[in-house]
Amino acid sequence: MCGICGVVQLDGAPVAAKTLERMSELIAHRGPDGHGIYLDGPVGLAHRRLAIIDLTETGRQPMGNEDGTVLVTYSGEIYNYLDLRSQLEGLGHRFHSQSDTEVIVHAYEEWAEDSVRRFNGHFAYAIWDAKQQRLFLARDRFGTHAIYHFSDAKRFIFGSEVKAILAHPDVPRGVELAALNEYFTFQNVLTDLTLFKGVHLLPPGCWMSLEARTGKRAVTQRYWDYKFDPDPPKMAMEEAAGELERLFTQAVTRQLMSEVPLGCYLSGGMDSGSITATARKQLGRLCTFTLGFDLSSASGLELGFDERTQAEALSNLLKTEHYEMVLHAGDMEQVLPQLIWHVEDLRVGQCYPNYYVARLASKFVKVVLSGAGGDELFGGYPWRYYRGLNATSEQFHRSYYDFWQRLVSDDDKQRLFRPEIQSAMGDHDTFDVFRSVLDGGNLPLETPEDRINACLYFELKSFLHGLLVIEDRISFAHGLETRAPFLDNDLVDFALRVPVALKVDPESLVTEVDEDDVLKSRMRTSGGKRVLREAMSRSMPALVTERAKQGFSAPDASWFRGESIDYVNSLLRDRRSPIYEFLEPGFVASQLNEHTSGRVNHRLFIWSLLSFEWWLRNFGGADGRN
Repeated sequence: MCGICGVVQLDGAPVAAKTLERMSELIAHRGPDGHGIYLDGPVGLAHRRLAIIDLTETGRQPMGNEDGTVLVTYSGEIYNYLDLRSQLEGLGHRFHSQSDTEVIVHAYEEWAEDSVRRFNGHFAYAIWDAKQQRLFLARDRFGTHAIYHFSDAKRFIFGSEVKAILAHPDVPRGVELAALNEYFTFQNVLTDLTLFKGVHLLPPGCWMSLEARTGKRAVTQRYWDYKFDPDPPKMAMEEAAGELERLFTQAVTRQLMSEVPLGCYLSGGMDSGSITATARKQLGRLCTFTLGFDLSSASGLELGFDERTQAEALSNLLKTEHYEMVLHAGDMEQVLPQLIWHVEDLRVGQCYPNYYVARLASKFVKVVLSGAGGDELFGGYPWRYYRGLNATSEQFHRSYYDFWQRLVSDDDKQRLFRPEIQSAMGDHDTFDVFRSVLDGGNLPLETPEDRINACLYFELKSFLHGLLVIEDRISFAHGLETRAPFLDNDLVDFALRVPVALKVDPESLVTEVDEDDVLKSRMRTSGGKRVLREAMSRSMPALVTERAKQGFSAPDASWFRGESIDYVNSLLRDRRSPIYEFLEPGFVASQLNEHTSGRVNHRLFIWSLLSFEWWLRNFGGADGRN
């Protein structure tokens, strides 16, 4: 886990060392253990190191092959690197370090772009092939690490974070209105756009190649996607649970490789608890971390949001060294400017609690395991899938799209955006964007099982990806590496073959309910993740495996009506605020009034407004800083 950036001058001009150094400085938080720069005329690569494997100087980057004709700058971990190293040594390649980084270099030499298919890991990297004058970028299957890029006729610029790209003096500033439309529809961006005009995100499971000597545009190629088995093999629950348990243990064990302290997030739920239990068996005593909330001013559903009691009970059972902290109303506003500077690519959810718990963990460890991916792979949100049962294939896209308009419906967008902004967005249709994601899976929609798989595919490609992008920023803000054992190649491949009936109890697929009201519903049972619950029941007590799904969220609905209301009003009711260059103050005020009166819960919309406000304040300056 590190930070990477670089420049290729397509016009042959030399890359300025000061520019590359400035780009690297702005992502120094990603790698506090060292840095390196490679410059060769029109090519420059930079690296910020968070040392996890091979802590010696031989692990420094950018790293090259024997003659220096292939160089890599890389962020991530290749968990099967020792097996690949043995294969490559057998083919005559010589290694000078003990790092997984060097495997990427020699794998590219041996297999070119097909090398990325062989990696089981979480990564983003850039290779400069001097002989071919080729820049090769790759991102892991699931999108745990990011690569952003900007190009014009003269240059191609990339980085782990957009702020590194913005540090280049020739990158213009501006808001990408199509991305803004997606964000205020989905609380996410589903295309490769970002809010930064001209800056794109390489999609997960893709590589990109730029042939610098030809002057042609970079080419993007998908090398992997989630492929649900349209005719899954018949599996008994016992058989499927046994294989899942084996693969899960293998995945966690793979991801324990580290030469620095490693710990686990622990909520008290099944996913993080199972990871912790498995890691505990391998490592002995380890540190665990949880975050709770002061609920003294919360009400209704939010009174169940604090999981510290369950986490403490599980920590006691597993005998971990457990640390926790409590968030109060007011903690959000204290951290929001800095948080949005780190996040920069606005995506799903209220992420400031994650920021605080990552800061806590970073005081004790450099690597932490999380439960990301378990819900999306095994059907952890059954209240979202009822459309799969009740819609016809013709109705499915529209019905599911209606659900995923998390912030503002199409009907209200004329009221949300200023007329000139709405006009400038042109014909960018968010329903078409939504449908293109689903169509990418090429999934049948004939049966309820087909449509539930389509739901899972969409969430893996959009919701989970958004969570991973945010987690990458939040962890690296504190020099912390986060790993997700559920996102292991073999484990994911198996999950895609498991029949829907072993994931989701059909009785949990009931009628429509507001997602904020899920706690009131009988859907808050163990109706999802059936096979995962069965597999984990072999090592975890029933009080854990049978617990209802609990999200990680602060009681913001209450705080936005109470103790944080002055802060919200100071930013969002001030018509001089930068967001009103794009949004209509009257519509925002009407939503705030609905929320404060208690008629409608607009917590996601309010959070997104606050985030966009601070995004504009942070990234309107000359260097990407506040």
